[in-house]
Amino acid sequence: MRPSSEAERRRLNDTFAALCAIPSPSGRERACADAVAAELRDMRLEVVEDATGAETGADCGNLLVSIPARRDGARVILLGAHLDTVPVHGPIEPIVEEGLWTNRHEAILGADNKAAVAVLLELARRVVVEGAPVGLELVFTTSEEVGLRGAFALDPSRLRATTGYVFDHASPIGDVIVAAPTIYRFDAVFHGQSAHAGIRPEAGRSAVLAAARAVASMPHGRVDAETTANVASVHGGQDTGTNVVPDRCTIAGECRSIDDARAESTLAAIVDAIHDGANDPSGPVDVDVTTERQLRGYRLRATDAPVAAAERALRACGHEPRLVPTGGASDANALIAKGLQVVNIANGTERNHQPDERVSVQALEGMLDVALALLDACAETQ
Repeated sequence: MRPSSEAERRRLNDTFAALCAIPSPSGRERACADAVAAELRDMRLEVVEDATGAETGADCGNLLVSIPARRDGARVILLGAHLDTVPVHGPIEPIVEEGLWTNRHEAILGADNKAAVAVLLELARRVVVEGAPVGLELVFTTSEEVGLRGAFALDPSRLRATTGYVFDHASPIGDVIVAAPTIYRFDAVFHGQSAHAGIRPEAGRSAVLAAARAVASMPHGRVDAETTANVASVHGGQDTGTNVVPDRCTIAGECRSIDDARAESTLAAIVDAIHDGANDPSGPVDVDVTTERQLRGYRLRATDAPVAAAERALRACGHEPRLVPTGGASDANALIAKGLQVVNIANGTERNHQPDERVSVQALEGMLDVALALLDACAETQ
Protein backbone atom coordinates (compact mmCIF):
# COMPACT_ATOMS: atom_id res chain seq x y z
CA MET A 1 0.00 0.00 0.00
CA ARG A 2 1.47 3.37 -1.00
CA PRO A 3 1.93 6.06 1.67
CA SER A 4 -0.87 8.57 2.18
CA SER A 5 -1.27 11.43 -0.27
CA GLU A 6 -1.52 15.10 0.61
CA ALA A 7 -5.26 14.97 -0.09
CA GLU A 8 -5.70 11.97 2.20
CA ARG A 9 -3.75 13.63 4.99
CA ARG A 10 -5.78 16.80 4.67
CA ARG A 11 -9.04 14.85 4.78
CA LEU A 12 -7.78 12.82 7.74
CA ASN A 13 -7.21 15.99 9.74
CA ASP A 14 -10.64 17.34 8.79
CA THR A 15 -12.31 14.07 9.79
CA PHE A 16 -10.43 13.99 13.08
CA ALA A 17 -11.49 17.53 13.99
CA ALA A 18 -15.11 16.83 13.08
CA LEU A 19 -15.18 13.68 15.23
CA CYS A 20 -13.55 15.37 18.21
CA ALA A 21 -16.15 18.13 18.08
CA ILE A 22 -18.87 15.53 18.76
CA PRO A 23 -19.01 14.84 22.51
CA SER A 24 -19.23 11.09 23.09
CA PRO A 25 -18.61 10.20 26.72
CA SER A 26 -19.17 6.55 27.57
CA GLY A 27 -22.84 5.71 27.33
CA ARG A 28 -23.61 8.59 24.97
CA GLU A 29 -21.86 7.56 21.78
CA ARG A 30 -24.89 7.71 19.46
CA ALA A 31 -24.05 10.97 17.69
CA CYS A 32 -20.46 9.89 17.06
CA ALA A 33 -21.55 6.42 15.95
CA ASP A 34 -24.05 7.94 13.52
CA ALA A 35 -21.38 10.23 12.07
CA VAL A 36 -18.97 7.32 11.60
CA ALA A 37 -21.67 5.12 10.08
CA ALA A 38 -22.68 7.89 7.66
CA GLU A 39 -19.06 8.27 6.47
CA LEU A 40 -18.80 4.51 5.90
CA ARG A 41 -22.14 4.30 4.08
CA ASP A 42 -21.05 7.16 1.82
CA MET A 43 -18.27 4.76 0.78
CA ARG A 44 -21.02 2.23 -0.07
CA LEU A 45 -20.01 -0.02 2.76
CA GLU A 46 -22.53 -1.99 4.77
CA VAL A 47 -22.47 -0.99 8.44
CA VAL A 48 -23.89 -3.38 11.02
CA GLU A 49 -24.75 -2.10 14.48
CA ASP A 50 -25.02 -4.89 17.02
CA ALA A 51 -27.54 -4.96 19.85
CA THR A 52 -25.11 -4.64 22.75
CA GLY A 53 -26.41 -1.30 24.01
CA ALA A 54 -28.73 -2.92 26.54
CA GLU A 55 -25.80 -4.85 27.97
CA THR A 56 -23.24 -2.06 27.99
CA GLY A 57 -25.47 0.84 29.02
CA ALA A 58 -24.57 2.74 25.85
CA ASP A 59 -27.17 4.46 23.68
CA CYS A 60 -25.94 2.53 20.65
CA GLY A 61 -24.18 -0.70 19.77
CA ASN A 62 -20.79 -1.52 18.33
CA LEU A 63 -20.32 -0.86 14.61
CA LEU A 64 -18.95 -3.61 12.37
CA VAL A 65 -17.84 -3.24 8.75
CA SER A 66 -16.40 -5.89 6.45
CA ILE A 67 -14.24 -5.02 3.42
CA PRO A 68 -13.11 -7.90 1.21
CA ALA A 69 -9.53 -8.27 -0.03
CA ARG A 70 -8.47 -7.83 -3.64
CA ARG A 71 -8.36 -11.59 -4.13
CA ASP A 72 -10.31 -14.55 -2.84
CA GLY A 73 -8.69 -16.60 -0.11
CA ALA A 74 -6.75 -13.74 1.45
CA ARG A 75 -6.62 -13.63 5.22
CA VAL A 76 -8.87 -11.28 7.18
CA ILE A 77 -7.65 -9.04 9.99
CA LEU A 78 -9.52 -6.95 12.53
CA LEU A 79 -8.78 -3.25 13.01
CA GLY A 80 -10.47 -1.60 15.97
CA ALA A 81 -11.02 1.71 17.72
CA HIS A 82 -13.49 2.91 20.35
CA LEU A 83 -16.07 5.63 19.89
CA ASP A 84 -16.38 6.81 23.49
CA THR A 85 -14.27 9.19 25.55
CA VAL A 86 -13.90 9.90 29.23
CA PRO A 87 -16.41 12.47 30.62
CA VAL A 88 -16.44 15.85 28.88
CA HIS A 89 -16.34 18.85 31.22
CA GLY A 90 -16.45 21.69 28.73
CA PRO A 91 -16.93 22.58 25.06
CA ILE A 92 -14.69 20.96 22.45
CA GLU A 93 -13.26 23.17 19.72
CA PRO A 94 -10.33 21.43 18.02
CA ILE A 95 -7.57 23.75 16.84
CA VAL A 96 -4.02 23.35 15.52
CA GLU A 97 -1.30 25.34 17.27
CA GLU A 98 2.36 24.85 16.40
CA GLY A 99 1.60 21.54 14.73
CA LEU A 100 -0.46 20.18 17.63
CA TRP A 101 -4.16 19.41 17.71
CA THR A 102 -5.59 20.67 21.03
CA ASN A 103 -8.90 21.85 22.42
CA ARG A 104 -9.29 25.63 22.52
CA HIS A 105 -11.14 25.16 25.82
CA GLU A 106 -10.13 23.58 29.13
CA ALA A 107 -11.48 20.11 28.44
CA ILE A 108 -10.42 16.90 26.75
CA LEU A 109 -9.87 16.89 23.01
CA GLY A 110 -11.10 13.34 22.42
CA ALA A 111 -8.00 12.17 20.57
CA ASP A 112 -8.35 9.05 22.71
CA ASN A 113 -9.56 7.29 20.61
CA LYS A 114 -10.87 9.46 17.76
CA ALA A 115 -7.39 9.69 16.28
CA ALA A 116 -7.71 5.97 15.59
CA VAL A 117 -11.32 6.25 14.40
CA ALA A 118 -10.29 8.91 11.88
CA VAL A 119 -7.33 6.81 10.68
CA LEU A 120 -9.58 3.79 10.11
CA LEU A 121 -12.10 5.87 8.16
CA GLU A 122 -9.39 7.22 5.87
CA LEU A 123 -7.90 3.76 5.45
CA ALA A 124 -11.33 2.45 4.48
CA ARG A 125 -11.66 5.15 1.80
CA ARG A 126 -8.39 4.01 0.25
CA VAL A 127 -9.22 0.32 0.41
CA VAL A 128 -12.67 0.77 -1.12
CA VAL A 129 -11.09 2.40 -4.17
CA GLU A 130 -7.80 0.51 -4.53
CA GLY A 131 -8.38 -2.73 -2.65
CA ALA A 132 -6.10 -4.30 -0.07
CA PRO A 133 -3.96 -7.44 0.15
CA VAL A 134 -5.98 -8.63 3.16
CA GLY A 135 -9.63 -8.55 4.07
CA LEU A 136 -10.63 -6.10 6.79
CA GLU A 137 -13.13 -6.17 9.62
CA LEU A 138 -13.42 -2.71 11.13
CA VAL A 139 -14.84 -2.69 14.64
CA PHE A 140 -15.84 0.54 16.39
CA THR A 141 -16.70 -0.24 20.01
CA THR A 142 -18.64 1.57 22.71
CA SER A 143 -18.01 2.06 26.43
CA GLU A 144 -14.30 1.20 26.32
CA GLU A 145 -13.47 3.78 28.96
CA VAL A 146 -15.78 2.15 31.53
CA GLY A 147 -14.52 -1.40 31.52
CA LEU A 148 -14.20 -2.30 27.82
CA ARG A 149 -17.90 -3.10 27.87
CA GLY A 150 -18.50 -2.87 24.14
CA ALA A 151 -15.63 -5.21 23.29
CA PHE A 152 -16.62 -7.67 26.01
CA ALA A 153 -20.21 -7.68 24.74
CA LEU A 154 -19.14 -8.21 21.11
CA ASP A 155 -20.17 -11.60 19.73
CA PRO A 156 -16.98 -13.13 18.28
CA SER A 157 -19.05 -15.37 15.99
CA ARG A 158 -19.73 -12.22 13.93
CA LEU A 159 -16.03 -12.07 13.03
CA ARG A 160 -13.96 -14.04 10.54
CA ALA A 161 -10.70 -12.52 11.72
CA THR A 162 -8.65 -14.32 14.34
CA THR A 163 -5.93 -11.67 14.56
CA GLY A 164 -6.01 -7.91 14.58
CA TYR A 165 -4.97 -4.57 15.98
CA VAL A 166 -6.32 -1.71 18.04
CA PHE A 167 -4.64 1.71 18.02
CA ASP A 168 -5.21 2.80 21.58
CA HIS A 169 -2.09 3.60 23.55
CA ALA A 170 -1.18 7.21 24.29
CA SER A 171 2.56 7.03 23.68
CA PRO A 172 4.92 7.74 20.78
CA ILE A 173 4.48 5.91 17.50
CA GLY A 174 6.67 2.83 17.60
CA ASP A 175 5.37 1.36 20.86
CA VAL A 176 3.87 -2.10 20.46
CA ILE A 177 2.09 -3.24 23.62
CA VAL A 178 3.04 -6.81 24.45
CA ALA A 179 1.75 -7.05 28.03
CA ALA A 180 -1.22 -5.57 29.91
CA PRO A 181 -2.33 -6.03 33.51
CA THR A 182 -4.72 -8.16 35.47
CA ILE A 183 -7.00 -5.76 37.37
CA TYR A 184 -8.91 -6.33 40.61
CA ARG A 185 -11.46 -3.98 42.15
CA PHE A 186 -12.24 -3.93 45.84
CA ASP A 187 -15.05 -2.39 47.89
CA ALA A 188 -15.38 -2.33 51.67
CA VAL A 189 -18.24 -1.13 53.87
CA PHE A 190 -17.36 -0.47 57.52
CA HIS A 191 -20.23 -0.67 60.04
CA GLY A 192 -19.57 1.02 63.38
CA GLN A 193 -21.73 2.29 66.22
CA SER A 194 -23.06 5.84 66.39
CA ALA A 195 -23.00 7.82 69.63
CA HIS A 196 -22.97 11.43 70.75
CA ALA A 197 -19.45 12.63 70.04
CA GLY A 198 -19.42 15.14 72.90
CA ILE A 199 -21.26 13.24 75.63
CA ARG A 200 -20.74 9.48 74.99
CA PRO A 201 -17.84 9.08 72.52
CA GLU A 202 -16.74 5.92 74.39
CA ALA A 203 -20.02 4.26 73.40
CA GLY A 204 -19.34 4.82 69.71
CA ARG A 205 -17.20 2.90 67.25
CA SER A 206 -16.10 5.09 64.35
CA ALA A 207 -16.41 3.54 60.91
CA VAL A 208 -14.44 6.47 59.46
CA LEU A 209 -11.52 5.86 61.82
CA ALA A 210 -11.50 2.15 60.96
CA ALA A 211 -11.49 2.95 57.24
CA ALA A 212 -8.67 5.45 57.78
CA ARG A 213 -6.59 2.82 59.57
CA ALA A 214 -7.18 0.41 56.70
CA VAL A 215 -6.32 2.93 53.98
CA ALA A 216 -3.18 4.03 55.80
CA SER A 217 -1.80 0.50 56.02
CA MET A 218 -2.63 -0.91 52.59
CA PRO A 219 -0.34 -0.79 49.51
CA HIS A 220 -0.55 2.42 47.48
CA GLY A 221 0.75 3.79 44.22
CA ARG A 222 3.69 2.09 42.51
CA VAL A 223 4.08 -1.17 44.43
CA ASP A 224 6.78 -2.49 42.10
CA ALA A 225 7.78 -2.15 38.45
CA GLU A 226 4.72 -4.08 37.25
CA THR A 227 2.19 -3.48 40.05
CA THR A 228 0.08 -0.54 41.27
CA ALA A 229 -2.65 -0.03 43.85
CA ASN A 230 -5.09 2.81 44.33
CA VAL A 231 -7.84 3.90 46.74
CA ALA A 232 -10.24 5.75 44.48
CA SER A 233 -12.92 6.88 46.93
CA VAL A 234 -13.79 7.19 50.62
CA HIS A 235 -17.36 8.03 51.63
CA GLY A 236 -18.75 8.22 55.15
CA GLY A 237 -19.52 10.27 58.19
CA GLN A 238 -22.37 12.60 59.01
CA ASP A 239 -23.77 15.13 56.59
CA THR A 240 -25.80 17.04 59.17
CA GLY A 241 -23.33 17.72 61.97
CA THR A 242 -20.05 16.92 63.67
CA ASN A 243 -21.47 15.68 66.97
CA VAL A 244 -22.12 12.06 65.99
CA VAL A 245 -19.57 9.25 65.91
CA PRO A 246 -19.97 7.96 62.32
CA ASP A 247 -21.34 4.44 61.99
CA ARG A 248 -20.73 3.88 58.27
CA CYS A 249 -17.90 4.40 55.80
CA THR A 250 -17.15 2.89 52.41
CA ILE A 251 -13.93 2.69 50.43
CA ALA A 252 -13.34 1.53 46.86
CA GLY A 253 -10.23 1.02 44.81
CA GLU A 254 -8.20 -1.28 42.63
CA CYS A 255 -4.90 -3.02 42.19
CA ARG A 256 -3.31 -4.21 38.97
CA SER A 257 -0.21 -6.00 37.80
CA ILE A 258 1.18 -7.46 34.63
CA ASP A 259 2.10 -10.45 36.82
CA ASP A 260 -1.08 -12.36 37.76
CA ALA A 261 0.44 -13.64 41.00
CA ARG A 262 1.48 -10.13 42.08
CA ALA A 263 -2.00 -8.79 41.36
CA GLU A 264 -3.46 -11.50 43.59
CA SER A 265 -0.93 -11.00 46.39
CA THR A 266 -1.44 -7.23 46.34
CA LEU A 267 -5.19 -7.72 46.57
CA ALA A 268 -4.65 -10.09 49.51
CA ALA A 269 -2.54 -7.44 51.26
CA ILE A 270 -5.30 -4.86 50.71
CA VAL A 271 -7.98 -7.17 52.09
CA ASP A 272 -5.79 -7.97 55.12
CA ALA A 273 -5.34 -4.24 55.75
CA ILE A 274 -9.11 -3.73 55.60
CA HIS A 275 -9.76 -6.46 58.16
CA ASP A 276 -6.91 -5.26 60.39
CA GLY A 277 -8.33 -1.73 60.31
CA ALA A 278 -11.77 -3.01 61.23
CA ASN A 279 -10.51 -5.30 64.03
CA ASP A 280 -8.20 -2.83 65.77
CA PRO A 281 -8.71 -3.19 69.56
CA SER A 282 -9.00 0.58 69.97
CA GLY A 283 -12.35 0.56 68.17
CA PRO A 284 -13.39 -2.61 66.34
CA VAL A 285 -16.15 -2.43 63.74
CA ASP A 286 -17.76 -4.83 61.33
CA VAL A 287 -16.76 -4.79 57.68
CA ASP A 288 -18.09 -6.29 54.45
CA VAL A 289 -15.51 -6.72 51.69
CA THR A 290 -16.14 -7.59 48.04
CA THR A 291 -13.53 -8.12 45.35
CA GLU A 292 -13.86 -8.62 41.62
CA ARG A 293 -11.37 -9.46 38.91
CA GLN A 294 -12.27 -6.99 36.20
CA LEU A 295 -9.66 -8.01 33.64
CA ARG A 296 -7.16 -10.79 33.16
CA GLY A 297 -3.85 -9.58 31.81
CA TYR A 298 -1.96 -10.92 28.84
CA ARG A 299 1.55 -11.31 27.50
CA LEU A 300 2.48 -11.56 23.82
CA ARG A 301 5.75 -12.84 22.42
CA ALA A 302 7.99 -11.04 19.95
CA THR A 303 7.68 -14.10 17.73
CA ASP A 304 3.88 -13.94 17.56
CA ALA A 305 2.89 -13.23 13.96
CA PRO A 306 0.78 -10.09 14.67
CA VAL A 307 3.60 -8.59 16.74
CA ALA A 308 6.17 -9.32 14.02
CA ALA A 309 3.87 -7.78 11.40
CA ALA A 310 3.48 -4.63 13.50
CA GLU A 311 7.26 -4.34 13.75
CA ARG A 312 7.65 -4.67 9.97
CA ALA A 313 5.00 -2.02 9.33
CA LEU A 314 6.62 0.43 11.75
CA ARG A 315 10.06 -0.07 10.24
CA ALA A 316 8.63 0.39 6.75
CA CYS A 317 7.45 3.83 7.89
CA GLY A 318 10.76 4.80 9.46
CA HIS A 319 9.90 4.04 13.10
CA GLU A 320 11.98 1.82 15.37
CA PRO A 321 9.59 -0.62 17.10
CA ARG A 322 9.65 -0.83 20.89
CA LEU A 323 7.99 -3.84 22.53
CA VAL A 324 6.66 -2.52 25.84
CA PRO A 325 4.24 -3.43 28.64
CA THR A 326 1.51 -1.10 29.84
CA GLY A 327 -0.28 -0.53 33.11
CA GLY A 328 -3.49 0.33 31.25
CA ALA A 329 -6.15 -1.75 29.58
CA SER A 330 -7.64 -1.57 26.09
CA ASP A 331 -10.07 -3.45 23.89
CA ALA A 332 -7.16 -5.79 23.19
CA ASN A 333 -7.68 -7.26 26.70
CA ALA A 334 -11.31 -8.08 25.93
CA LEU A 335 -10.67 -9.41 22.44
CA ILE A 336 -7.78 -11.58 23.60
CA ALA A 337 -10.06 -12.97 26.31
CA LYS A 338 -12.46 -13.95 23.50
CA GLY A 339 -9.74 -15.96 21.76
CA LEU A 340 -8.46 -13.45 19.20
CA GLN A 341 -4.79 -12.54 18.91
CA VAL A 342 -4.92 -8.74 19.06
CA VAL A 343 -2.09 -6.26 19.42
CA ASN A 344 -2.42 -2.73 20.77
CA ILE A 345 -0.27 -0.22 18.88
CA ALA A 346 0.53 3.27 20.18
CA ASN A 347 -1.21 6.06 18.31
CA GLY A 348 1.01 9.03 19.16
CA THR A 349 -1.56 10.85 21.28
CA GLU A 350 -0.45 12.61 24.46
CA ARG A 351 -1.94 13.41 27.87
CA ASN A 352 -5.08 11.35 27.31
CA HIS A 353 -7.88 11.83 29.86
CA GLN A 354 -6.50 15.30 30.69
CA PRO A 355 -7.83 18.75 29.74
CA ASP A 356 -4.55 19.42 27.91
CA GLU A 357 -4.85 16.29 25.77
CA ARG A 358 -3.22 16.66 22.36
CA VAL A 359 -1.85 14.91 19.29
CA SER A 360 0.54 16.27 16.71
CA VAL A 361 -0.47 16.53 13.08
CA GLN A 362 2.66 14.56 12.30
CA ALA A 363 1.63 11.69 14.59
CA LEU A 364 -1.93 11.64 13.28
CA GLU A 365 -0.76 11.45 9.68
CA GLY A 366 2.03 9.04 10.60
CA MET A 367 -0.46 6.58 12.05
CA LEU A 368 -2.33 6.48 8.75
CA ASP A 369 0.85 5.42 6.98
CA VAL A 370 1.54 2.80 9.67
CA ALA A 371 -1.98 1.41 9.29
CA LEU A 372 -1.59 1.20 5.52
CA ALA A 373 1.80 -0.50 5.84
CA LEU A 374 0.29 -2.92 8.32
CA LEU A 375 -1.97 -4.35 5.61
CA ASP A 376 1.05 -5.33 3.53
CA ALA A 377 2.88 -6.66 6.58
CA CYS A 378 -0.07 -8.86 7.51
CA ALA A 379 -0.37 -10.16 3.93
CA GLU A 380 3.26 -11.31 4.13
CA THR A 381 2.47 -13.57 7.10
CA GLN A 382 -0.14 -15.65 5.28
